[in-house]
Amino acid sequence: MTPKVLAMIGCLATLAPAFAQEDLKSAPERLNLQVTSDPPGERCRRIEKPDAAPLASVSLHRTFHDDFDEHPLSGGRWVPHYAGGAAWPEARYWGGDGSDFKRKTTYNGEQQIYVDPRYSGRSTTPLGLDPFKIRDGVLSIVASRTPPALKSVLFNNEYISGILTTQSSFSQKYGYFEIRSKIPVGSAVWPAFWMLADDGGWPPEIDVMEGRGERPGDLVMTTHWRSPPATGSVVSCGFDFSLPDASADFHDYGVLWTRDRLVYFIDRKPVSDIKVPIGFDDPMYMIVNLAMGSKFFQGVGFVDAESPATVEFEIDRISAYQFDTY
Repeated sequence: MTPKVLAMIGCLATLAPAFAQEDLKSAPERLNLQVTSDPPGERCRRIEKPDAAPLASVSLHRTFHDDFDEHPLSGGRWVPHYAGGAAWPEARYWGGDGSDFKRKTTYNGEQQIYVDPRYSGRSTTPLGLDPFKIRDGVLSIVASRTPPALKSVLFNNEYISGILTTQSSFSQKYGYFEIRSKIPVGSAVWPAFWMLADDGGWPPEIDVMEGRGERPGDLVMTTHWRSPPATGSVVSCGFDFSLPDASADFHDYGVLWTRDRLVYFIDRKPVSDIKVPIGFDDPMYMIVNLAMGSKFFQGVGFVDAESPATVEFEIDRISAYQFDTY
């Protein structure tokens, strides 16, 4: 979750669940989505009544899938840290106070550090900390208070947590990208599923889903770009959506990236779209993480006595699809 300049975040809207809660199941190998067919605007717009909008059907086939029947680090699909890139200067974005710059985003005021069983922090040997748990085909990214004995070894971060990224293993230009998950809540809780350019630059950024932990049922879908490219300021456009059972039940959150538009989906129903901004030229990779604390992202706040000792971001599956005819 990169530095946010949320210049144009929409008002809250309430969505009824598109279908009754289903049992956990694999994503289909082929998928048809209904998308808006009228010209998209330069700024994002909410699709208030998708059934009343002019729609077109698109056909896609699956190109990436993980339904988490095994530990996410065992199959080579994911790495448990940022990979960075030449266009992400360490002084501007990563690290701080001697920490490993791949393991947190100090700019955002985050108060966790991302760990995995091989991570050693300031120690010379791995600490064996594993924030990834698999139960009955569901991945939980677990954030927990840093053990006092490890506080200094882990750069005095308040929490340990996890991040997974497909940079260097999977990226794609155009297509549909989706997570099926529950959205955890609590003071300072900040779960997200998002995408960045494979060349390591920022922006562009697509935030498919971010949860505001202090506002149960509130999720955000946002597009970030630079205008004009390279020299201009960061512009952001997105909306909050209300899904009252989001923390208790699994729902699908996705984005369809076409040549001319980005369409955001909840339970495979289009809820907002925007004309693809300048700068969305490279394939993008996927990131899923559970941060704790933010000084910019409203509705998250800082870690305090009310923050949960342990919180889990439950994920049934993550998938990507490509157009059959692109």
